[in-house]
Amino acid sequence: MASTRRPTYTPVRGKETSGAGSRPGTQEDGGTDDVISASRNVPAATGKPASSGRIPPGKTSTGKASPGKDASAPGANVLAFPEPKGRRRRRRVLAAVATVCVLVAALLAAAIYSPVLALQTVSVSGTSLLAPTQVQAALEPLKGKPLPQITDDEVRRLLEPLVQVKSVSAEARPPSELAVIVRERIPVALVKQGEQYQLVDVDGVQLATTADPAAVSLPLIDGGAGAIGQDLFKATAAVLGALPADVLAKLSNASAKSVDAVELKLVDGQTIVWGNASEKELKAKVLAALLKVPADPKNPVQVYDVSVPRHPVTR
Repeated sequence: MASTRRPTYTPVRGKETSGAGSRPGTQEDGGTDDVISASRNVPAATGKPASSGRIPPGKTSTGKASPGKDASAPGANVLAFPEPKGRRRRRRVLAAVATVCVLVAALLAAAIYSPVLALQTVSVSGTSLLAPTQVQAALEPLKGKPLPQITDDEVRRLLEPLVQVKSVSAEARPPSELAVIVRERIPVALVKQGEQYQLVDVDGVQLATTADPAAVSLPLIDGGAGAIGQDLFKATAAVLGALPADVLAKLSNASAKSVDAVELKLVDGQTIVWGNASEKELKAKVLAALLKVPADPKNPVQVYDVSVPRHPVTR
């Protein structure tokens, strides 16, 4: 509050005024000028700050609280708006999802690297040419490795030296077992090599050895081991690979004068004229049906010609 006291005038001895152009308050001719003094009353404390013409912090010139200032300042007006429910819900959902992801990652890490799931036992199925112990021995380097880290590719790579294995798959059975399912190559013929006979598949891969060909129900391919990989061998082996197991067991030998003239011999002495390797699946079905026809003692069949499978001939 501004002071209501007015300035007072106090006369001083001497001249009242100086001449024109002189400045008040200076001495001339040994006199002194009049002195004007002013004083103000200090207002008593009323609980309100005196106005000094300055805008208090936190207010604008209109007296309203300025944005961003302390809302607790006297005279400030604050409006509090509640957070929208949708935003709160989204925040909670995101927090829950983040928590679940962290837990899942921790569980996966524990499963992948935990020694509790280390491989201890290998079970083998699907083998006939191989003994299960051969497969287990080849997979011995996997012992102690956590099951989640073992892949089919790793199992296949370890079994590559076993030529009898055509394909393989592995299944983890926690806590410590690995089930290995082996698909072996199928022998379709015998090939003589010295005093031994090699069991070979359609690709000519040598799968096993026997000294007694009669102990194996497979036909003998003419030409010996030197014929493996040749065109005639491939044509003959492709024909044998198309035959069902029961028909294959009835054959004694197979030969080919050319890739278009494959012939088979049955253990009973009949001849099968096969022709080339085209339509081998249809030819195999027709031959299987012909061999099931009861034999006629008066007219025994000596030749089964399935080179044209839609028009087979017996004679």
